[in-house]
Amino acid sequence: MMTTTFTTQDVPVRGGTIEVRHQGGGTPAAVFLPYWGGSAATWDAVVERLPRERGTVRYDPRGWGASRGLPGPYGLEQLADDLAAVVRELRLERYVLVGHSMGGKIAQLAAARRPAGLAGLVLVAPAPAEPPATVTPDYRRFLAGAYDSAQTVEQAIDTALTATAIPGAVREAIVRDSLAADDPARREWPLNGIVADITAAARAIEAPVLVLAGEHDRVEPPQMLRDHLLPHIPHARLDVVAGSGHLLPVEAPDAVATAVDRFVAAVAEG
Repeated sequence: MMTTTFTTQDVPVRGGTIEVRHQGGGTPAAVFLPYWGGSAATWDAVVERLPRERGTVRYDPRGWGASRGLPGPYGLEQLADDLAAVVRELRLERYVLVGHSMGGKIAQLAAARRPAGLAGLVLVAPAPAEPPATVTPDYRRFLAGAYDSAQTVEQAIDTALTATAIPGAVREAIVRDSLAADDPARREWPLNGIVADITAAARAIEAPVLVLAGEHDRVEPPQMLRDHLLPHIPHARLDVVAGSGHLLPVEAPDAVATAVDRFVAAVAEG
């Protein structure tokens, strides 16, 4: 991953603290949530392409990376609670949630609570509110082992996560991040979170929503999002990023940064 300059702050949450990276003072701030196996650094290439004045917030989810010491549960509701604590502690008066994959599902749950200051959502290759029929018990058990070793992560990168070549350093960071969790945190998403039906929460979202889909995404393909997400957030707009797979923040950081910057600027004026 590329290096960015940021300030860190420890935010109290249930059972300990989360180290939050933030930079810039612009409002609304963009609060970034990574995919299952990702980290705050997953967003480096996107954040460094945003205007310097754009406020950004990132952190490792509970149970992962710098937040590895935090106790469970590691479910979606707890991760949404952690997000609320970060927003509250940083005193963000207006903000946009930018959630990738699992982070997109967390963002949907958080937005359904209609918190003060929420200006909008950018859902990047998000897990849909309604689990598709393809998420079977056998698939979930298979997925639970995807990050068991460096070799299985490499296989996931090549067979599911990407549709483009990524730099070697980025690939190494993805492998490292994917292994940086204990089993309970690592397995919570494939065994439970991915199958959680949050359609009622999605229907409660009132803030503006932009959905970005990778043209060649094999995890959350555009048609899956049309079928299992957009019917529950009918005011959302779907844009397809040409050529990209599931890991949009590292495969297409220019497109993601441009979309996020334009969206944040639009809701700031609204």
